[in-house]
Amino acid sequence: MKLTVNTPEGTRDRLFAECMGRRQVQERLIRLFRQRGYREVSTPETEFYDLFARSGSAIPQEQMVQVFDQSGKLCVMRPDSTTPIARVAATKLRALPLPQRLYYDQTVYRAGPAHSGGNRELPQCGVELIGAAGMKADLEMVATAVDALRVCGASRFHVELGHAGFFRDVAARMELEEGEMERMRALIEGKNFAALRDMFAPFRENPASAALLRLSRLFGGPEVLDEAEALAGETEAVEYLRALYGELSAAGYGALVRFDLGMVHQIDYYTGVVFRGYVEGAGDAVLSGGRYDSLVGVFGREAQATGFAVDVDAMARTLPEAAPSALDTVVHYAPGYLAKALEAVDSRPAGTCELSPCRTLESSCSLAREKGAKTVLVFDVTGERVVKV
Repeated sequence: MKLTVNTPEGTRDRLFAECMGRRQVQERLIRLFRQRGYREVSTPETEFYDLFARSGSAIPQEQMVQVFDQSGKLCVMRPDSTTPIARVAATKLRALPLPQRLYYDQTVYRAGPAHSGGNRELPQCGVELIGAAGMKADLEMVATAVDALRVCGASRFHVELGHAGFFRDVAARMELEEGEMERMRALIEGKNFAALRDMFAPFRENPASAALLRLSRLFGGPEVLDEAEALAGETEAVEYLRALYGELSAAGYGALVRFDLGMVHQIDYYTGVVFRGYVEGAGDAVLSGGRYDSLVGVFGREAQATGFAVDVDAMARTLPEAAPSALDTVVHYAPGYLAKALEAVDSRPAGTCELSPCRTLESSCSLAREKGAKTVLVFDVTGERVVKV
């Protein structure tokens, strides 16, 4: 039987510079989250499927990686972190006062179509603000999202805002059946203009159809809010976004915030402001989040909430590749000199010095040459000396 040496579809090995880039992003995000008062939680990699079915998860069932536990119960590899953290907030943290600021650094798992080449392992860093409603909570979350992209080292980036209430308000005027509503949502999200025109052709007399047809093009600066009102009339969602933008601009975030009122993905899951972060060099959003006021209550504790997650690998790929430190010195030591040898390695910049496993000095010198090191540092009965190679 031939040994399989490749990895399962949707998984891959990460080496050296890629690992350094990922760690750099994680460390910078965690530092920001801790500075803002968020505390770390971690949830199991496998959860009962019922947890996500019960919560109305934003992740479709076909995208969940399914497994069975020893008793035969259906489980899934964690498809998102928000739902398990909502469970924790409603149960393990029930006695603690709200709001709770929580952050996580863990991998989620998504199943894509066979042979699609998609990644099934998605390392994410994110935050959840549990038990906080209103403008100040949304301001904190959007500002933290902008700062998350900034601290990672992105030079050209922005965050786009939308609101679940705007789509709901306008779509309700169409009186469509549920299946047609879902089809319309997918077309708007995919900015499929031609198919939308065909779908709305029978509804030309309904003013809401003009607003929905234009919805997938309502993205850009604050002028988008004026156009939305001209099409759909005054709505609470647009007025809220306008006030939110005013506060963000006053705090210096205005130039990094845009709008996309066609952001209608997973609209049943989100209940208010939704947002995505984009960085030059990435083909899709590297950050996504929004307000989800109904989720925590599913697990027995009513608490409004908002949060976001950063796709760590996608973020890292947009940054200059982190060059590993060049090896400069190999340390050769005789029996009894391990402590001195380790002290020498630990006192130098990481990656520039390492121990030699060789028994003879000649072999250590040969190893140093193979690895591109310039010197061999020797510890033996004659003391400490440097040998050039």
